[in-house]
Formats: sequence, structure tokens, C-alpha cells
Amino acid sequence: MTSPAVSTFGAGRLLANRVLVTLLIAGLAAAWLLPFASMSPNRLASGQSVALGGALTIWQAAGMLVLTVMLGLAALQRPLSRRLAHGVTLTASLALLLITLYALGDYAQRTLAERSPSARVSQGAAFWVIVFCCALAAIDTLQRHASGWITRLGYAALAGGAVAFLLASGHFRDLSIMREYANIRDTFSDQLLTHLGLVGAALGPALAIGVPLGLLAHRSARVRGTLFSVLNVFQTIPSIALFALLVAPLSALGNAFPFLAELGIKGIGAAPAIIALVMYALLPVVRNTHAGLKGVPPATVEAARGMGMTRRQVLWRVEIPLALPVMLSGLRIVTVQAIGLTVVAALIGAGGLGAFIFQGLGQYAIDLVLLGAIPTIVLAVIADFMLQMLVALSQPAGTR
Repeated sequence: MTSPAVSTFGAGRLLANRVLVTLLIAGLAAAWLLPFASMSPNRLASGQSVALGGALTIWQAAGMLVLTVMLGLAALQRPLSRRLAHGVTLTASLALLLITLYALGDYAQRTLAERSPSARVSQGAAFWVIVFCCALAAIDTLQRHASGWITRLGYAALAGGAVAFLLASGHFRDLSIMREYANIRDTFSDQLLTHLGLVGAALGPALAIGVPLGLLAHRSARVRGTLFSVLNVFQTIPSIALFALLVAPLSALGNAFPFLAELGIKGIGAAPAIIALVMYALLPVVRNTHAGLKGVPPATVEAARGMGMTRRQVLWRVEIPLALPVMLSGLRIVTVQAIGLTVVAALIGAGGLGAFIFQGLGQYAIDLVLLGAIPTIVLAVIADFMLQMLVALSQPAGTR
């Protein structure tokens, strides 16, 4: 009888990619146990669950089965070489993602053709699990293969272009979320631009204040402890509470000085949202600036001084260029954080994509909630990806 230790050891030697195996198991379990789509008679009524098998055509089911088998083979140790396994995983995960998206839109078109105009088809839990598992499988493979930024950018462009083509072709027009979009088409772009404007308006002051404070923390150990303690307090305040705390003082300030109210500094709107976002962004910017400067080798600084450079020249020509990757990592954290926190700013009248989320919650319309949440997630992923590429480019050539 084989002992558990031997069985575990044998399984470990058989599997080359346990992450991929875990994602495959999660995707298969979701496809078997969870609904792939939901059919409801109208916008607000509860939907009837539709299993994956009931939503797919024969060729769609066959394609998903073949791709799943390919991913399973890629996770094993011996059938494929490592480079070939990486290529198969990337290709199969992207193809499986696109088939899943296509299948949902195709099911909505086929089903609603025989239903009343008020009928709706929404995404089920299995759909989301399969999509996320495919995306995570591709991301994990790119990281394991240590792919360069050009390869990652090309893969992201291919995946994003394919999804954009499906959207532009109107393949998803019958989905409930797209019908919600059709109802708010005129205001969606405005709220999207407002969301981006709030994020940009917060990042500028956060960098302008945070980078000098990070330099000060690097230069003075006495200031560092007090500064980090104060900034840590900002992080402990819940976002909704911080937005609310700013309403009263800014409202009083706008009432006392009418010209400030005319500039937009008042209790509700963009002003308290931007101030709160800046306060949340300061700690990551300051800490990463300090960490980046601290990581510069002292011997390099001494060599620069020995060459006759002034303190300012050492800072701009030696310390900041070497600390730039860590500083950009802080900007990456802050940007993704700000995109998410700006959603809450809709509660105080600042606008943004959060307005659709809270409208959907008030109307019990989950697709309207998703119409605000999904673009927010996409914006965060795009910003994280682009800044990750920027961090890679800022590193010395020998360390990329």
C-alpha cells in the first residue's frame, strides 16, 4: 500500500504547474456546479439559472473541451517541453477566454430572439470564474516564463483587441449589462472622464507633496518617525468616514470665502474627494521614495561625491535615477488605489463610475452595478499593467 508521503511526492513529480492545475480544477468545478448565465423576464425580476451545458452549442462545447485538455497537458511534467508548455498555456487560455465570452453573447442572441423585449440575459457565477481563471493562467505563465515587457504588451494587446472587436461588432448587445449601457450611453462617457479626472487631480498633488516628504524622511531620521506616524493615521481612517469628515470644514470654508466656493471648494463635489485621495496616497509615495533612496548603495554616492558632484547633482544624477524603479512602484500602488477609492467619491457628489454602482444598488439592478464596477476594474488593471511596464523600463539594463 502506497503511503501518503510517497503519493504526494509522486504527484509533485508529475505536475509541472500546480497553479494551472488549481485553476483548472476551480474552472471545472464552477462549470459543473454554478450557473453560466441567468434568464429573467425583466430588468428587476430574479433570473432562472442556466447551466453551461444548456448555454453552449456543440462546437462551443467541443472547443472548450479541447482547450481544457490542452491546458491539462501543459500542466504535466513530461508530455511537453517547458517552452512549448508555456506557449500552449498562453494560447489555450486566451482561446478559452474568447470562446467563453463569445458563447455568452451567442446564447443571449439565440435565446432572446424568441422572448419578449423586456427579457434579460445576465452573466452567471460560472462565467466569471472561468474568465478569471483563464486570465490568471495567462498572467502566471507570463511571470513564470519571465517574459519581457514587449511580449507582455503584445499579449495584452492581442487579448484586449479581440475583446474590443467583440464589443464593437455588437456581439454582446443583447446582454443585460449592454442594455443598461444603452440606457445611460450619454452619461457614461462623462462619468468615465470625471473618474479619470479625479484620479489625475489627486495623483499630481500626491507626487508633488509626497516625493519631497520622502526625501526629507531619507535625510532626517528624527522627522521620519513622526512623518510616518501621521501618514499612517490617514490610512487607518475608512474612506467613507474620511470623505464625510471633510464635508463640514470645506463647507464652512466655502461659506466664509465665497470666491473659494466659486472655484469648487465646498462641502460636496470634487474638492473633498481630491483631498481625501491625496491623503490616502501620501503614505505609499513617501514610503517608496524613502525606500528607493535608502536602497542606493552608499559606495555609489561616495564615488559621485569623489568626482566633485554637488549634493544636488548627486541627488538628480545618481540617487533619483537608481531609486526610480521603487518610486514608480509606489506610484503604481497609489494609482490603482485611487482608481478604486474614487468610486466612493460618488457618495459626496463628486461623480465618477461609482455613481452607476450606487444607482444600481438603489434600484436593485445588479447589471447597472456591474456597469460601474467592471470599467473600474479594467481601468485599474490597465493602469497597473502600464506602470509595471514603466517600472521594468526604468530598471538598469542588467537587472531587467
